[in-house]
Amino acid sequence: MNDVIVAISTAKATGAISIVRLSGKGSIELVNKSFKGKDLTKVDSHTINYGFIHDGEKIIDQVLVSVMKEPKTYTREDVVEINCHGGIASTNKILETMILNGARLAEPGEFTKRAFLNGRIDLVEAEAVMDLVNAKTEKSRIQSVNQLEGRLTSVIKNFRKELLELLANVEVNIDYPEYEDIEEVTIDMIKERVTNMKKSLLEIIRESENRKIIKEGINVAIIGRPNVGKSSILNRLLGENKAIVTDIAGTTRDIVEGSISLNGIQLNFIDTAGIRNTSDVVEKFGVDKSLEQINLADLVILVLNNNEELKDDDLELIKKLKNKKYITVINKKDLETKIIIDETLVKNTVYTDTISNDGIESLKDKIIELFNLDEIMENDIDIFTNMRQITLAKESLKILEDVEKGINDEVYVDLVAIDIKRIWTKLGEILGENYSDELIDQLFSQFCLGK
Repeated sequence: MNDVIVAISTAKATGAISIVRLSGKGSIELVNKSFKGKDLTKVDSHTINYGFIHDGEKIIDQVLVSVMKEPKTYTREDVVEINCHGGIASTNKILETMILNGARLAEPGEFTKRAFLNGRIDLVEAEAVMDLVNAKTEKSRIQSVNQLEGRLTSVIKNFRKELLELLANVEVNIDYPEYEDIEEVTIDMIKERVTNMKKSLLEIIRESENRKIIKEGINVAIIGRPNVGKSSILNRLLGENKAIVTDIAGTTRDIVEGSISLNGIQLNFIDTAGIRNTSDVVEKFGVDKSLEQINLADLVILVLNNNEELKDDDLELIKKLKNKKYITVINKKDLETKIIIDETLVKNTVYTDTISNDGIESLKDKIIELFNLDEIMENDIDIFTNMRQITLAKESLKILEDVEKGINDEVYVDLVAIDIKRIWTKLGEILGENYSDELIDQLFSQFCLGK
């Protein structure tokens, strides 16, 4: 981390402004080589300076240069941001000039990686940065901001502080074994605190798994026989003509996707090919892909035709949904009713028609009800937001259970202390207190360039 890194930190598209960001010891001097204006090496920290970036005697662009000196910067290194006009050509030319001056093109996420390695943020907060950049709904944004503020970090640190206090009490017991009353107090204290910690950690894990839809959204597969109106329902949900709609059965032969936000949660809809027995090779391939989506989806919308009696293909689909969360949509209710529905056979029934949005709001309300979307984030609880964090938390929970069992089995207190230290270490992995280079490289490689 002794070199200067540079990257374009704004979208690579025509816009009002673009930002070329540099970080590292010597970045101010490096930019100053191509800056016409004040001497950047002599200006105060956290100032914006007007001037021109030039290539030799040729002006590249009129710019504002922000100079931020260590340690009060995002990376805790000297940071310079060149705000230029948002043309692609001029932005790329400035980037090229900085590289020719001696900077190295940054790797994806390298600015945030330096912030982590320099102790500016922990691993949980670094992951929150990526989540905030990728947030597609208001609730996912709020969740990312809460994590970026260090709320989850504070919870984990409190757990680890409590574990250290327990270890200190165990050390007293080991150093003074002749005092039996000390051992009794130590064991009682460990048991009470471990039980309370286990309860708190379990609650956070459960809430985290329930709320993972805030970040990941809900994958919804729309399935049914050909020509029951699946594509029409998708188009009305999305508010656009995403899927082709015709009276010809089998028009949709591949999956069609689209997304909307519902109560701050992203719904990822997949309109599948009509499911039926067919000898058409291409259509059969689409049918197979549709059946795969049933297993992959968080929610299935089964569309039935109000104007037809139930077919064997319908009954087969209903059987496949036995253990899935699903909604039954009886479409074409404006036509003559020929379908006979056994309410014990299907569940969560909604009626829609072919010519209006009637029933679409009821369908959305049913989704809200099934996933308790009205209640998500009403409880102000800090949660784990990815599988790395949840997995480490579950491993910590398992060791807590081992400690509890050991106490009940009256094992030696110093053996209990070994497991307590393991929990302390495991929780530290969540924050990045101990990590492997491979983990860090893999995590930050998922960031966008320039962040």
